[in-house]
Amino acid sequence: MATSTASTETRSAQLQELARKHLWMHFTRMGGYDDEHPIPIIERGEGPYVWDVEGNRYLDGLSGLFCSNIGHGRTEIGEAMARQVAELDFTTNWSYAHPRAIELAARIAELAPGDLNHVFFTSGGSEAVESALKLARQYFRLQGKGQKHKVIAREIAYHGTSMGALSATGLTPLRAPFEPFAPGGCHVPNTNEYRWPEDRDPLWAADKIAERIEFEGPETVAAVILEPVQNAGGCFTPQEGYFQRVREICDEYDVLLISDEVICAWGRIGYYFGCERYGYQPDLITTAKGITSAYAPMGALIASDKVFEPFSEGTNSFVHGFTFAGHPVAAAAALANLDIFEREDICGHVREREAEFRQMLEGLRDIPIVGDVRGAGFFHAIELVKDQETKETFNDEESEWLLRGFLSGELYRRGLICRADDRGDPVVQLSPPLICDTEQFEEIEGVLRPVLEEAWQKVQARG
Repeated sequence: MATSTASTETRSAQLQELARKHLWMHFTRMGGYDDEHPIPIIERGEGPYVWDVEGNRYLDGLSGLFCSNIGHGRTEIGEAMARQVAELDFTTNWSYAHPRAIELAARIAELAPGDLNHVFFTSGGSEAVESALKLARQYFRLQGKGQKHKVIAREIAYHGTSMGALSATGLTPLRAPFEPFAPGGCHVPNTNEYRWPEDRDPLWAADKIAERIEFEGPETVAAVILEPVQNAGGCFTPQEGYFQRVREICDEYDVLLISDEVICAWGRIGYYFGCERYGYQPDLITTAKGITSAYAPMGALIASDKVFEPFSEGTNSFVHGFTFAGHPVAAAAALANLDIFEREDICGHVREREAEFRQMLEGLRDIPIVGDVRGAGFFHAIELVKDQETKETFNDEESEWLLRGFLSGELYRRGLICRADDRGDPVVQLSPPLICDTEQFEEIEGVLRPVLEEAWQKVQARG
């Protein structure tokens, strides 16, 4: 046993050294790691849990990054991928097709609402958004409306990291290091009503979209891009009628409505597509993450008959693509993933268990640091405050100390992976695998409650 323990420690130390020397992690302060602050190294997963190289178990309360929807370790996905490798490891979708891409596109079209019948594959979410923005521009150019190039997005919203997608992303710290980038990004208020005046019109945020289109000039605006539930800032849900009003605005000004469902599709909020939950029909859907439950990288842009029509005949083509988009092995993983969704009624499970998950989180409101609880399905956030009555938030220095100095590390140390972040106001986000149930909800509460109580005590001690 001692030899095994020593071997584990040696291997862990070797991986730590190699990671610090060679692995450049994403959105990560690489200078923050040393002997006292090791890199978290996750080695294996099963169901809703993952284990690190030292054998410690964690509840994956973030589903990897909002994407491990059916949980970890589903070997049937790997078997489907292996069968595909044996049949055809790779061919491109540039002027060629293969059976798995065709089958997957047809299946997605069948599941997508309305006339969203045309699937353009990508390798991930940012690529899907980039594709949607380029498609909107070319769509209008083919109609002789080449001035229509601008995109309306919401403040604090995250739509990806590529240079085009950054023009829509509404987070200044993510944009500033890379300016200038593709022109045309315009931003409007989001739907976070936590601090709205009580007498504000519920559709105020929707009407701001119309005002911005008028200000920019309708002849210059190509698209509005919105998430069904906005991720950045902490799971902002729409007001009743919000998306119906946005749809009316887009129709009035001849603007395409893009539903960015990189997170919200594939059961995350209880439906295959988030727009179904809120009852609106977009012109385009961008998606990724849960399309394969993260067993392989894949994304997609789903277009309506109207948007596809100019590209359907003659010499026109969407002059855009990615080498690995629609990869046969990724497509096989996606098809196997959707088989599991159907067989186990994953979306129905989320709808059935959502109230219990939400009730558990609402129960934390007796802790003074908990200001708001919001979200939908298995996609929720807790906003942290200094004062529940006044809704006073934390300044930048306080957020740094609270989130990165205490909460992130302590939640992880106690066995819960989630996101403690301040893109907007300080929040703790929870997005567990869609197979979770009462047992996991109780585990989440068993970690969150004492850690948030301790956080409040530390806030008080600091004055």
